[in-house]
Amino acid sequence: MFSAQTYADRRARLRRMVGNGIIILNGNLDTAINAPENAMAFRQESSFLYYFGLDVARLVGVMDCDNDCDTLYGNEVTIDEMIWTGPLPSMAEQAAQVGVTRTAPLNKVADVVAEARRQGRTIHYLPQFRGMELIYMSTLLDIPAQRVNETASHDLMAAITVMREIKTEEEIAVMERAFEVGYKMHTTAMRMCREGVIEREIIGAINGIAMQHGWGWSFYSHVTQHGEILHNFGCDYALENGKLLLVDAGAELAGGYCSDHTRTYPVSGKFTTKQREIYDIVLRAHDHVLDIARPMRYMDLHNASLLSMARDLTDLGLLKGNPEEAVAAGAMFMLMPHGLGHGMGIDVHDCEAIGERGNVYNFDFSRFAPRAAELACCTYRSTWQLRPGVVMSDEPGIYFIPALIEQWKKEGKCKEFINYDRLADYYDFGGIRIEDDLLITEDGCRCIGGDKHIPITVEELEAVVGRD
Repeated sequence: MFSAQTYADRRARLRRMVGNGIIILNGNLDTAINAPENAMAFRQESSFLYYFGLDVARLVGVMDCDNDCDTLYGNEVTIDEMIWTGPLPSMAEQAAQVGVTRTAPLNKVADVVAEARRQGRTIHYLPQFRGMELIYMSTLLDIPAQRVNETASHDLMAAITVMREIKTEEEIAVMERAFEVGYKMHTTAMRMCREGVIEREIIGAINGIAMQHGWGWSFYSHVTQHGEILHNFGCDYALENGKLLLVDAGAELAGGYCSDHTRTYPVSGKFTTKQREIYDIVLRAHDHVLDIARPMRYMDLHNASLLSMARDLTDLGLLKGNPEEAVAAGAMFMLMPHGLGHGMGIDVHDCEAIGERGNVYNFDFSRFAPRAAELACCTYRSTWQLRPGVVMSDEPGIYFIPALIEQWKKEGKCKEFINYDRLADYYDFGGIRIEDDLLITEDGCRCIGGDKHIPITVEELEAVVGRD
């Protein structure tokens, strides 16, 4: 948690940017696993966390843009609850931690909304993507749940995205600490990697490290010998020599700020010639991004990474023809069917619940797309403009997905650029991804973590993998 003044300043700026009406930021509710008393680990809604800083369930923050004041709504802990939770700070004490002086019981939010509607004031709120919060907003606004996101505030979405995307020095400092935890996670995974170890044993160890040093993992760790499956949660396999292990993992610290890194290395601790060829192609693309990234269009950086890999794959004989034309024709999408990177901050995919990838529960992103394009923020990656203070992932990859290759081959897609006959030798290869987090600066970029980095070259990995 930052200082009370930090949160007060953020809210004041948001009120000015939105301009009028009231802003409702509802925090998350508890989410039960299989019974009300057996809940998942609580994680606060990210924008509420950004402006109100409290990692406590059943809170609502209301900002009055016309009267320049904020109120935190929540209920005092009862004696019955205290038996289970122990003494908790009062609402006034919690509010004071984040610079709020006005508090009220949770049921009073409905009165504030009703009065605002009676006065014809604008009620600003974000699209809701979790079922319980959607139902809460439906009740609060007195509209059907399926229509709640139809009237989510574009002004609020735009203002929050603009603010959250550019990181301050104190935010970067927390992300640097998250890198340190990520470093421990990944180097632990490398040392555990040896034939016979079960994938989930590594997940348990590295997720435990994340819990020891912060809130936990920033997303459920992917540890898999099937790196061609982009988000593979199947983790019950014993490691086998000859295969590659892909580990995509990161840590989340108090306050929600996180890290996200991926490394891929051989189970045996020694790359084969074929594995090293593909690995070095991905690594050169990763490093090329670090060399050229600066304030620029995200898509230019994305395409530069594709072109780097396309040239090397042409030299290797897996692609043919002109590499620039191959990239322009979309041939690389078969081998890297995802973007180069994503924004990072409180969310491991920053502001994604607001943007094009948060299109759920009848939220029509196409209505917000022109505004997102005008903002050129991370909510709409095709128009994203990288600015100083943006933190993004740099994660090129090459994946040999047999079903996708066979489909493209059958359809004759990009046949003038793709050597389908040669690709048949890679159906059992898997996939390689290499990922670090970088900060865009005034005239370039730097990796989060500074001079320290998670082992990344072939030589560095071979010196660590499988070693106690």
